[in-house]
Amino acid sequence: MTRGRSMRLLPWITTPLLLIAFFVAWDVFVRAFDVNELVLPRPGAVFESLGTVVRDPVTWDHARVTVLETTTGFLAALVFGVVAGVVLGKVPWIERSLRPMIVASQVVPKVALIPLFVIWFGFGITSKVIMAAMLAFFPIMLNVQLGVRSVESGQREVMRSLNAGRWQTFLHLELKSTMPYVLAGMEVGIVFAIIGTIVGEYLGGSEGLGYLVVVTLNALDAPQLFAVIILLSVIGLAMYFVVNTLKRVLIPWHESVYGQNGV
Repeated sequence: MTRGRSMRLLPWITTPLLLIAFFVAWDVFVRAFDVNELVLPRPGAVFESLGTVVRDPVTWDHARVTVLETTTGFLAALVFGVVAGVVLGKVPWIERSLRPMIVASQVVPKVALIPLFVIWFGFGITSKVIMAAMLAFFPIMLNVQLGVRSVESGQREVMRSLNAGRWQTFLHLELKSTMPYVLAGMEVGIVFAIIGTIVGEYLGGSEGLGYLVVVTLNALDAPQLFAVIILLSVIGLAMYFVVNTLKRVLIPWHESVYGQNGV
């Protein structure tokens, strides 16, 4: 129990210390080499701009748009990714037939598609949602497919020997075996969804934090640019933490959760 408690407290100790060391090293570097503020501002100027950005209501309007686009795209990718993963995992001939098309759709640079999305769907949230969903879909689908195939035939035979029906087999065997893979795909998917949203806003948006990055960049306001990036990082970390918390709630029995808890 003592070891488990220590492992849970460790990130709350090491992370702040590493952040402090990082910002101190950053400040020392800027002072020692007299770096121009347009290239790399001092941490003090960045935090001052961060306070200004956080107090500005317009910033939270942009943040709300970014969170909405990311969440919508991620949920769409989750639904389609789970359905596609289950179908491809259970029907091998469909997976073999569609594999080249699926791989080809993923190797195409998504950034190159943004101008097309802007033409087709405009500068609103639709193009950003589609971009977020496209990036998040593949890791979710791939993990679900792997999870479905992880259920061994011997385990199914055991359920049949116990006279378990299809619903009981799904509930007590297939669902529990697949859930860790689904949640692993969700952890990767939410990160990709955030990246897709920000890139979409950066290259073809009129609102959102990605668009705010463009505005601050055009204004050559480096401290505010870094402040917006920090805000983006915090929001992304919060969204990842929500998905990670789902794993602790839904599969507390799994080894990955045990390992995080130091048990």
